[in-house]
Amino acid sequence: MIIDNIDKKKGGVFFPLIFSLFFFIVCLNIIGLVPYAFTLTSHLIVTFALSLFLFIGLNIICIRTHGLEFFSLFLPQGTSFFLALLLVPIELISYFFKPISLSIRLFANMMAGHTLLKVIVGFSWTLMKCTGVLFFIHFFPLAILIPLFGLELGVALIQSFVFSVLICIYLNDAVNLH
Repeated sequence: MIIDNIDKKKGGVFFPLIFSLFFFIVCLNIIGLVPYAFTLTSHLIVTFALSLFLFIGLNIICIRTHGLEFFSLFLPQGTSFFLALLLVPIELISYFFKPISLSIRLFANMMAGHTLLKVIVGFSWTLMKCTGVLFFIHFFPLAILIPLFGLELGVALIQSFVFSVLICIYLNDAVNLH
């Protein structure tokens, strides 16, 4: 993942960061699949804080590596003055929305899937406490729950991977400046 997004020489330094970040997010995502636990990444403040700290760290890396050339991220070479008046504000807005979009993506995906699982479990539990025909109907939500649990496990892994890949892409921008 690092070699694909950043070259092997510059990217190898950041392998421990990306590796530990991936497994940290996997653990946070999978904790919610344990009964009577909740997913930490289904809270927006957790994902936003993680994204913001990584974003600040990437900016520090970029400024330490390139100095004032950091600002060339907002204005591509060869841009005319009049186009720059339009392009620079758009690039600034998109740059500062990176941690927001990163955090909302992880939060929304984890919240939706884990909430669906908990609703189906609650529905099945309610049906199981009933008597008569309703008791036997509870097997249907339980049968649906098993593939959804596997799907949610896959989503937890994929979202961790997507988060790590996006951090690698942002890191590539910080290290190589386009």
